[in-house]
Amino acid sequence: MSVIAWGDVEGPAVPGYGLGVAQRLGGVTAELGIRDGRAVLGWRNATGKALKGAPAAVRRDHAGELTRLRTAVRDIDRTLAAQAGRLDRQFPERRALPYAHWRRGLADHPLLGTLARRLLWTVDGVACGWAEGGLRALDGEPVPVAGGRAVALWHPLGRERAEITAWREWLERHGVTQPFRQAHREVYGPADAARLFATPHVLRQHPFAALAAARGWRYRPSPPGEDALPYATRELPQWGLRAELPIHGVDGDEGGDCPGGPALIGTDQVRFLPLDAPASGSRAWLPPADVPPLVLSEVLRDVDLFVGAAGIGNDPTWRDGGPDGRFRAYWASYVSGELTPCAATRREVVSRLVPRLAIAGRCAVEGRFLRVRGDRHTYRIHLGSGNVLMSPDDRHLCVVPPATAGAVSGPLPFEGDPMLPVILAKALLLARDTEITDPTIVSRL
Repeated sequence: MSVIAWGDVEGPAVPGYGLGVAQRLGGVTAELGIRDGRAVLGWRNATGKALKGAPAAVRRDHAGELTRLRTAVRDIDRTLAAQAGRLDRQFPERRALPYAHWRRGLADHPLLGTLARRLLWTVDGVACGWAEGGLRALDGEPVPVAGGRAVALWHPLGRERAEITAWREWLERHGVTQPFRQAHREVYGPADAARLFATPHVLRQHPFAALAAARGWRYRPSPPGEDALPYATRELPQWGLRAELPIHGVDGDEGGDCPGGPALIGTDQVRFLPLDAPASGSRAWLPPADVPPLVLSEVLRDVDLFVGAAGIGNDPTWRDGGPDGRFRAYWASYVSGELTPCAATRREVVSRLVPRLAIAGRCAVEGRFLRVRGDRHTYRIHLGSGNVLMSPDDRHLCVVPPATAGAVSGPLPFEGDPMLPVILAKALLLARDTEITDPTIVSRL
Protein backbone atom coordinates (compact mmCIF):
# COMPACT_ATOMS: atom_id res chain seq x y z
CA MET A 1 0.00 0.00 0.00
CA SER A 2 1.50 3.31 -1.08
CA VAL A 3 1.41 6.41 1.12
CA ILE A 4 0.57 9.47 -0.97
CA ALA A 5 0.04 13.14 -0.29
CA TRP A 6 -3.51 14.39 0.10
CA GLY A 7 -2.96 16.81 -2.77
CA ASP A 8 -2.85 13.77 -5.05
CA VAL A 9 -6.44 12.87 -4.18
CA GLU A 10 -8.15 16.18 -4.92
CA GLY A 11 -8.65 17.33 -1.33
CA PRO A 12 -7.73 21.03 -1.66
CA ALA A 13 -9.89 21.36 -4.79
CA VAL A 14 -13.11 20.65 -2.85
CA PRO A 15 -14.68 23.91 -1.62
CA GLY A 16 -15.98 24.34 1.92
CA TYR A 17 -19.10 26.28 0.79
CA GLY A 18 -19.10 28.29 4.01
CA LEU A 19 -20.50 25.34 5.94
CA GLY A 20 -21.01 26.10 9.61
CA VAL A 21 -20.37 29.83 9.15
CA ALA A 22 -23.25 32.06 10.22
CA GLN A 23 -24.28 34.74 7.72
CA ARG A 24 -26.25 37.77 8.82
CA LEU A 25 -29.10 38.85 6.52
CA GLY A 26 -31.09 41.70 7.96
CA GLY A 27 -32.32 40.73 11.40
CA VAL A 28 -31.82 36.96 11.00
CA THR A 29 -28.93 34.53 10.63
CA ALA A 30 -28.55 31.92 7.86
CA GLU A 31 -26.26 28.92 8.14
CA LEU A 32 -25.46 26.16 5.68
CA GLY A 33 -25.05 22.72 7.23
CA ILE A 34 -25.28 19.02 6.51
CA ARG A 35 -27.82 16.83 8.27
CA ASP A 36 -28.43 13.14 7.58
CA GLY A 37 -26.11 13.31 4.59
CA ARG A 38 -27.99 16.20 2.93
CA ALA A 39 -27.36 19.93 2.75
CA VAL A 40 -29.70 22.11 4.80
CA LEU A 41 -30.18 25.86 5.07
CA GLY A 42 -31.07 26.88 8.61
CA TRP A 43 -32.46 30.18 9.86
CA ARG A 44 -32.48 31.79 13.31
CA ASN A 45 -33.93 35.06 14.56
CA ALA A 46 -32.13 37.62 16.69
CA THR A 47 -32.77 35.62 19.89
CA GLY A 48 -31.40 32.40 18.38
CA LYS A 49 -34.78 30.74 17.86
CA ALA A 50 -34.90 28.41 14.85
CA LEU A 51 -37.18 29.50 12.01
CA LYS A 52 -38.95 27.22 9.51
CA GLY A 53 -37.67 29.16 6.51
CA ALA A 54 -36.48 32.48 5.18
CA PRO A 55 -38.60 35.36 6.52
CA ALA A 56 -40.48 37.59 4.11
CA ALA A 57 -38.06 40.45 4.75
CA VAL A 58 -35.13 38.31 3.59
CA ARG A 59 -36.99 37.22 0.46
CA ARG A 60 -37.77 40.88 -0.27
CA ASP A 61 -34.57 42.67 0.66
CA HIS A 62 -31.91 39.98 0.14
CA ALA A 63 -33.19 38.05 -2.88
CA GLY A 64 -29.73 37.77 -4.43
CA GLU A 65 -28.10 36.37 -1.29
CA LEU A 66 -31.01 33.98 -0.78
CA THR A 67 -30.65 32.66 -4.34
CA ARG A 68 -26.92 32.16 -3.76
CA LEU A 69 -27.57 30.18 -0.57
CA ARG A 70 -30.19 27.99 -2.22
CA THR A 71 -27.83 27.35 -5.12
CA ALA A 72 -25.14 26.37 -2.63
CA VAL A 73 -27.48 23.76 -1.12
CA ARG A 74 -27.85 22.10 -4.51
CA ASP A 75 -24.09 22.33 -5.17
CA ILE A 76 -23.26 20.80 -1.80
CA ASP A 77 -25.54 17.84 -2.43
CA ARG A 78 -23.94 17.22 -5.83
CA THR A 79 -20.44 17.52 -4.38
CA LEU A 80 -21.26 15.19 -1.48
CA ALA A 81 -22.54 12.54 -3.88
CA ALA A 82 -19.48 12.89 -6.14
CA GLN A 83 -16.99 12.73 -3.26
CA ALA A 84 -18.74 9.79 -1.61
CA GLY A 85 -18.56 7.95 -4.94
CA ARG A 86 -14.88 8.81 -5.30
CA LEU A 87 -14.10 7.42 -1.85
CA ASP A 88 -16.22 4.34 -2.55
CA ARG A 89 -14.17 3.61 -5.69
CA GLN A 90 -10.82 3.89 -3.93
CA PHE A 91 -10.74 0.49 -2.22
CA PRO A 92 -8.84 -1.26 -5.06
CA GLU A 93 -6.38 1.65 -5.27
CA ARG A 94 -4.79 0.84 -1.89
CA ARG A 95 -4.29 4.50 -1.07
CA ALA A 96 -3.10 5.69 2.31
CA LEU A 97 -2.43 9.15 3.71
CA PRO A 98 -0.07 10.34 6.41
CA TYR A 99 -2.25 11.10 9.41
CA ALA A 100 -1.55 14.85 9.35
CA HIS A 101 -2.66 15.05 5.71
CA TRP A 102 -5.71 12.88 6.39
CA ARG A 103 -6.75 15.04 9.33
CA ARG A 104 -6.26 18.33 7.50
CA GLY A 105 -7.60 17.28 4.10
CA LEU A 106 -10.42 14.98 5.16
CA ALA A 107 -11.53 14.84 8.79
CA ASP A 108 -11.31 18.61 9.41
CA HIS A 109 -12.57 19.67 5.97
CA PRO A 110 -16.01 21.37 6.29
CA LEU A 111 -17.60 19.14 3.63
CA LEU A 112 -15.37 16.06 3.28
CA GLY A 113 -15.27 15.68 7.03
CA THR A 114 -18.99 14.84 7.05
CA LEU A 115 -18.06 11.79 4.96
CA ALA A 116 -14.76 10.86 6.61
CA ARG A 117 -16.18 10.91 10.14
CA ARG A 118 -18.84 8.36 9.14
CA LEU A 119 -16.34 5.86 7.74
CA LEU A 120 -14.03 3.27 9.27
CA TRP A 121 -10.27 3.60 8.85
CA THR A 122 -7.04 1.82 9.69
CA VAL A 123 -4.01 3.53 11.21
CA ASP A 124 -0.98 1.41 10.36
CA GLY A 125 -3.37 -1.53 10.13
CA VAL A 126 -5.29 -0.84 13.38
CA ALA A 127 -9.04 -0.52 12.70
CA CYS A 128 -10.77 2.57 14.06
CA GLY A 129 -13.76 4.86 13.74
CA TRP A 130 -14.41 8.52 14.56
CA ALA A 131 -15.87 9.30 17.99
CA GLU A 132 -15.41 12.04 20.59
CA GLY A 133 -13.28 14.15 18.28
CA GLY A 134 -10.76 11.52 17.20
CA LEU A 135 -10.07 8.04 15.89
CA ARG A 136 -10.90 5.30 18.39
CA ALA A 137 -10.64 1.53 18.43
CA LEU A 138 -13.54 -0.81 19.14
CA ASP A 139 -12.91 -0.61 22.87
CA GLY A 140 -13.20 3.18 22.77
CA GLU A 141 -9.51 3.83 23.34
CA PRO A 142 -7.78 6.51 21.21
CA VAL A 143 -5.65 5.10 18.40
CA PRO A 144 -2.03 6.39 18.39
CA VAL A 145 -1.54 8.70 15.41
CA ALA A 146 1.83 10.36 16.04
CA GLY A 147 4.95 9.70 14.03
CA GLY A 148 3.66 9.90 10.44
CA ARG A 149 1.33 6.92 10.71
CA ALA A 150 -0.59 5.97 7.56
CA VAL A 151 -4.39 6.15 7.40
CA ALA A 152 -6.37 4.02 4.90
CA LEU A 153 -9.96 2.98 4.36
CA TRP A 154 -11.00 -0.15 6.25
CA HIS A 155 -12.30 -3.06 4.14
CA PRO A 156 -13.99 -6.22 5.48
CA LEU A 157 -11.96 -8.54 3.24
CA GLY A 158 -9.84 -10.82 5.40
CA ARG A 159 -11.47 -9.62 8.64
CA GLU A 160 -12.99 -12.04 11.13
CA ARG A 161 -16.76 -12.20 11.14
CA ALA A 162 -16.79 -11.22 14.82
CA GLU A 163 -14.85 -8.02 14.06
CA ILE A 164 -17.17 -7.07 11.19
CA THR A 165 -20.23 -7.60 13.39
CA ALA A 166 -18.64 -5.62 16.22
CA TRP A 167 -17.98 -2.63 13.97
CA ARG A 168 -21.54 -2.72 12.66
CA GLU A 169 -22.81 -2.64 16.22
CA TRP A 170 -20.35 0.17 17.07
CA LEU A 171 -21.70 2.29 14.22
CA GLU A 172 -25.27 1.59 15.28
CA ARG A 173 -24.55 2.58 18.88
CA HIS A 174 -23.04 5.85 17.66
CA GLY A 175 -26.02 6.53 15.37
CA VAL A 176 -23.86 6.56 12.24
CA THR A 177 -25.30 6.18 8.76
CA GLN A 178 -22.34 5.48 6.49
CA PRO A 179 -22.23 7.34 3.15
CA PHE A 180 -21.91 3.98 1.34
CA ARG A 181 -21.61 0.32 2.24
CA GLN A 182 -18.41 -0.21 4.16
CA ALA A 183 -19.04 -2.11 7.39
CA HIS A 184 -21.81 -3.90 5.47
CA ARG A 185 -19.75 -4.24 2.30
CA GLU A 186 -20.09 -7.48 0.38
CA VAL A 187 -17.05 -9.66 -0.23
CA TYR A 188 -17.00 -11.73 -3.44
CA GLY A 189 -14.80 -14.69 -4.30
CA PRO A 190 -14.18 -17.07 -7.24
CA ALA A 191 -17.36 -19.03 -6.48
CA ASP A 192 -19.38 -15.83 -6.80
CA ALA A 193 -17.84 -15.20 -10.22
CA ALA A 194 -19.20 -18.53 -11.44
CA ARG A 195 -22.62 -17.92 -9.91
CA LEU A 196 -23.01 -14.35 -11.15
CA PHE A 197 -22.50 -15.39 -14.77
CA ALA A 198 -24.24 -18.75 -14.73
CA THR A 199 -27.02 -16.97 -16.66
CA PRO A 200 -26.40 -14.16 -19.18
CA HIS A 201 -27.96 -10.94 -17.92
CA VAL A 202 -30.17 -8.49 -19.79
CA LEU A 203 -29.67 -4.83 -18.88
CA ARG A 204 -31.19 -1.51 -19.90
CA GLN A 205 -28.43 0.32 -21.73
CA HIS A 206 -28.91 3.90 -20.53
CA PRO A 207 -29.02 3.10 -16.78
CA PHE A 208 -26.08 0.74 -17.22
CA ALA A 209 -23.98 3.33 -19.05
CA ALA A 210 -24.65 5.95 -16.37
CA LEU A 211 -23.92 3.56 -13.51
CA ALA A 212 -20.76 2.21 -15.17
CA ALA A 213 -19.42 5.75 -15.56
CA ALA A 214 -20.20 6.53 -11.92
CA ARG A 215 -18.26 3.45 -10.83
CA GLY A 216 -15.18 4.35 -12.86
CA TRP A 217 -15.79 2.08 -15.87
CA ARG A 218 -15.39 3.13 -19.50
CA TYR A 219 -18.17 2.13 -21.84
CA ARG A 220 -19.10 3.25 -25.34
CA PRO A 221 -21.83 1.34 -27.18
CA SER A 222 -21.06 0.26 -30.72
CA PRO A 223 -22.95 2.33 -33.29
CA PRO A 224 -25.86 0.52 -34.98
CA GLY A 225 -24.62 -1.82 -37.68
CA GLU A 226 -21.11 -2.17 -36.28
CA ASP A 227 -20.13 -5.80 -35.71
CA ALA A 228 -17.38 -5.25 -33.14
CA LEU A 229 -18.25 -6.46 -29.66
CA PRO A 230 -17.99 -3.51 -27.26
CA TYR A 231 -16.60 -3.80 -23.76
CA ALA A 232 -17.04 -1.97 -20.51
CA THR A 233 -13.59 -1.70 -18.95
CA ARG A 234 -12.12 -0.67 -15.62
CA GLU A 235 -8.38 -0.13 -15.39
CA LEU A 236 -6.56 -1.08 -12.20
CA PRO A 237 -3.05 0.31 -12.74
CA GLN A 238 -1.91 -0.35 -9.16
CA TRP A 239 -2.34 -4.06 -9.90
CA GLY A 240 -1.29 -4.01 -13.55
CA LEU A 241 -4.73 -5.32 -14.51
CA ARG A 242 -7.80 -4.40 -16.50
CA ALA A 243 -11.33 -5.74 -16.02
CA GLU A 244 -13.50 -6.21 -19.11
CA LEU A 245 -17.23 -6.84 -19.19
CA PRO A 246 -18.25 -7.90 -22.72
CA ILE A 247 -21.46 -6.30 -23.95
CA HIS A 248 -23.64 -7.43 -26.85
CA GLY A 249 -26.96 -6.48 -28.33
CA VAL A 250 -30.06 -8.52 -27.55
CA ASP A 251 -31.59 -10.51 -30.38
CA GLY A 252 -34.63 -8.79 -31.78
CA ASP A 253 -33.95 -5.42 -30.16
CA GLU A 254 -33.81 -2.79 -32.89
CA GLY A 255 -32.70 0.12 -30.78
CA GLY A 256 -36.00 1.39 -29.42
CA ASP A 257 -35.58 4.94 -28.22
CA CYS A 258 -31.80 4.64 -27.96
CA PRO A 259 -30.30 6.05 -31.18
CA GLY A 260 -26.78 5.50 -29.81
CA GLY A 261 -27.23 1.73 -29.61
CA PRO A 262 -29.72 -0.94 -28.51
CA ALA A 263 -32.26 -0.22 -25.78
CA LEU A 264 -31.34 -3.55 -24.18
CA ILE A 265 -27.91 -5.14 -23.90
CA GLY A 266 -26.65 -8.51 -22.77
CA THR A 267 -23.56 -9.27 -20.71
CA ASP A 268 -20.97 -11.99 -20.87
CA GLN A 269 -18.59 -13.08 -18.10
CA VAL A 270 -16.27 -10.43 -16.67
CA ARG A 271 -12.61 -11.02 -17.56
CA PHE A 272 -9.33 -9.90 -16.04
CA LEU A 273 -6.35 -9.17 -18.30
CA PRO A 274 -2.91 -7.61 -18.01
CA LEU A 275 -3.16 -3.85 -18.31
CA ASP A 276 -1.09 -3.86 -21.52
CA ALA A 277 -3.14 -6.62 -23.22
CA PRO A 278 -4.82 -5.70 -26.54
CA ALA A 279 -7.95 -3.61 -26.16
CA SER A 280 -10.26 -6.39 -27.38
CA GLY A 281 -10.10 -9.94 -28.54
CA SER A 282 -7.29 -10.93 -26.17
CA ARG A 283 -7.38 -14.41 -24.66
CA ALA A 284 -4.83 -13.71 -21.93
CA TRP A 285 -7.50 -13.96 -19.25
CA LEU A 286 -6.64 -14.69 -15.66
CA PRO A 287 -8.70 -17.32 -13.86
CA PRO A 288 -10.67 -15.69 -10.99
CA ALA A 289 -8.60 -17.65 -8.47
CA ASP A 290 -5.46 -15.90 -9.76
CA VAL A 291 -6.87 -12.38 -9.43
CA PRO A 292 -5.93 -10.51 -6.22
CA PRO A 293 -8.86 -11.03 -3.81
CA LEU A 294 -9.52 -7.31 -3.26
CA VAL A 295 -9.64 -6.63 -7.01
CA LEU A 296 -11.88 -9.62 -7.68
CA SER A 297 -14.26 -8.66 -4.89
CA GLU A 298 -14.62 -5.02 -5.88
CA VAL A 299 -15.04 -5.71 -9.62
CA LEU A 300 -17.62 -8.43 -9.04
CA ARG A 301 -19.41 -6.12 -6.64
CA ASP A 302 -19.62 -3.53 -9.43
CA VAL A 303 -21.06 -6.08 -11.85
CA ASP A 304 -23.58 -7.27 -9.26
CA LEU A 305 -24.59 -3.64 -8.81
CA PHE A 306 -25.03 -3.20 -12.57
CA VAL A 307 -27.30 -6.24 -12.75
CA GLY A 308 -29.31 -5.22 -9.71
CA ALA A 309 -29.80 -1.59 -10.71
CA ALA A 310 -29.92 -1.70 -14.52
CA GLY A 311 -31.20 -5.23 -15.16
CA ILE A 312 -34.73 -5.89 -16.33
CA GLY A 313 -35.10 -8.31 -13.41
CA ASN A 314 -35.86 -5.52 -10.92
CA ASP A 315 -38.47 -3.92 -13.20
CA PRO A 316 -41.99 -5.24 -12.42
CA THR A 317 -43.22 -4.12 -15.85
CA TRP A 318 -41.18 -6.98 -17.34
CA ARG A 319 -43.28 -9.68 -15.66
CA ASP A 320 -44.82 -10.44 -19.08
CA GLY A 321 -41.34 -11.04 -20.51
CA GLY A 322 -41.16 -7.79 -22.44
CA PRO A 323 -41.50 -7.72 -26.24
CA ASP A 324 -42.83 -11.08 -27.45
CA GLY A 325 -42.25 -12.52 -23.98
CA ARG A 326 -38.61 -13.25 -24.82
CA PHE A 327 -37.31 -12.57 -21.30
CA ARG A 328 -40.03 -14.13 -19.17
CA ALA A 329 -37.85 -16.99 -17.97
CA TYR A 330 -34.93 -14.70 -17.12
CA TRP A 331 -37.18 -12.23 -15.29
CA ALA A 332 -38.87 -14.98 -13.28
CA SER A 333 -35.54 -16.53 -12.27
CA TYR A 334 -34.21 -13.18 -11.08
CA VAL A 335 -37.15 -11.75 -9.15
CA SER A 336 -37.45 -14.70 -6.76
CA GLY A 337 -34.10 -16.47 -7.18
CA GLU A 338 -31.16 -16.99 -4.85
CA LEU A 339 -29.79 -13.86 -3.23
CA THR A 340 -26.58 -12.32 -4.51
CA PRO A 341 -24.01 -11.20 -1.90
CA CYS A 342 -25.44 -7.68 -2.19
CA ALA A 343 -28.96 -8.91 -1.48
CA ALA A 344 -27.71 -11.24 1.27
CA THR A 345 -26.28 -8.19 3.05
CA ARG A 346 -29.62 -6.46 2.63
CA ARG A 347 -31.26 -9.48 4.25
CA GLU A 348 -29.04 -9.07 7.33
CA VAL A 349 -29.89 -5.37 7.54
CA VAL A 350 -33.63 -5.99 7.19
CA SER A 351 -33.43 -8.63 9.93
CA ARG A 352 -32.01 -6.01 12.29
CA LEU A 353 -34.46 -3.31 11.20
CA VAL A 354 -37.68 -5.36 11.39
CA PRO A 355 -37.94 -5.18 15.21
CA ARG A 356 -37.86 -1.36 14.92
CA LEU A 357 -40.77 -1.22 12.48
CA ALA A 358 -44.18 -0.12 13.70
CA ILE A 359 -45.48 -3.31 12.03
CA ALA A 360 -42.80 -5.60 13.52
CA GLY A 361 -45.43 -8.09 14.74
CA ARG A 362 -46.59 -8.63 11.18
CA CYS A 363 -43.15 -9.16 9.63
CA ALA A 364 -40.54 -11.93 9.55
CA VAL A 365 -37.49 -12.59 7.41
CA GLU A 366 -37.76 -16.06 5.89
CA GLY A 367 -35.02 -17.19 3.54
CA ARG A 368 -34.96 -14.93 0.48
CA PHE A 369 -38.11 -13.05 1.50
CA LEU A 370 -39.56 -10.61 3.98
CA ARG A 371 -42.94 -12.07 4.88
CA VAL A 372 -45.62 -9.49 5.69
CA ARG A 373 -49.02 -10.43 7.12
CA GLY A 374 -51.79 -8.13 5.97
CA ASP A 375 -55.50 -8.43 6.71
CA ARG A 376 -56.39 -9.46 3.16
CA HIS A 377 -53.37 -11.54 2.22
CA THR A 378 -49.90 -12.58 3.30
CA TYR A 379 -47.13 -11.18 1.13
CA ARG A 380 -43.53 -12.21 0.43
CA ILE A 381 -41.16 -9.45 -0.65
CA HIS A 382 -38.03 -10.74 -2.37
CA LEU A 383 -35.00 -9.19 -0.68
CA GLY A 384 -33.06 -8.99 -3.92
CA SER A 385 -35.49 -7.61 -6.47
CA GLY A 386 -38.20 -6.17 -4.21
CA ASN A 387 -40.73 -8.27 -6.14
CA VAL A 388 -43.96 -9.00 -4.20
CA LEU A 389 -45.68 -12.40 -4.21
CA MET A 390 -49.17 -12.63 -2.76
CA SER A 391 -50.98 -15.54 -1.09
CA PRO A 392 -52.54 -17.98 -1.63
CA ASP A 393 -50.76 -18.95 -4.86
CA ASP A 394 -47.75 -16.58 -5.02
CA ARG A 395 -49.40 -14.30 -7.53
CA HIS A 396 -47.23 -11.35 -8.54
CA LEU A 397 -48.34 -7.99 -7.14
CA CYS A 398 -46.98 -4.81 -8.73
CA VAL A 399 -46.64 -2.21 -5.97
CA VAL A 400 -45.27 1.31 -6.21
CA PRO A 401 -44.70 2.27 -2.58
CA PRO A 402 -45.36 5.73 -1.13
CA ALA A 403 -42.75 7.91 0.53
CA THR A 404 -40.76 6.02 3.15
CA ALA A 405 -40.52 8.71 5.81
CA GLY A 406 -41.16 7.28 9.25
CA ALA A 407 -40.95 3.65 8.18
CA VAL A 408 -37.99 2.96 10.47
CA SER A 409 -37.17 4.46 13.86
CA GLY A 410 -33.57 5.66 13.78
CA PRO A 411 -31.00 5.91 10.97
CA LEU A 412 -30.38 3.30 8.31
CA PRO A 413 -26.88 1.77 8.47
CA PHE A 414 -25.76 3.15 5.11
CA GLU A 415 -26.80 5.28 2.16
CA GLY A 416 -26.78 4.28 -1.48
CA ASP A 417 -29.06 1.21 -1.50
CA PRO A 418 -32.30 2.40 -3.15
CA MET A 419 -33.88 -1.05 -2.83
CA LEU A 420 -33.69 -1.11 0.98
CA PRO A 421 -36.15 1.76 1.63
CA VAL A 422 -38.38 0.45 -1.19
CA ILE A 423 -38.69 -2.94 0.54
CA LEU A 424 -39.40 -1.31 3.89
CA ALA A 425 -42.00 1.00 2.35
CA LYS A 426 -43.72 -1.92 0.62
CA ALA A 427 -43.83 -3.82 3.91
CA LEU A 428 -45.38 -0.83 5.69
CA LEU A 429 -47.99 -0.47 2.95
CA LEU A 430 -48.95 -4.14 2.68
CA ALA A 431 -49.20 -4.74 6.42
CA ARG A 432 -52.09 -2.26 6.33
CA ASP A 433 -53.61 -3.53 3.11
CA THR A 434 -57.17 -2.65 4.17
CA GLU A 435 -56.13 1.01 4.20
CA ILE A 436 -54.82 0.98 0.60
CA THR A 437 -56.84 3.31 -1.63
CA ASP A 438 -54.91 3.07 -4.90
CA PRO A 439 -57.50 1.62 -7.28
CA THR A 440 -54.95 -0.36 -9.32
CA ILE A 441 -53.52 -2.11 -6.26
CA VAL A 442 -56.98 -2.63 -4.73
CA SER A 443 -58.21 -4.33 -7.91
CA ARG A 444 -55.32 -6.82 -7.71
CA LEU A 445 -55.88 -7.52 -4.03
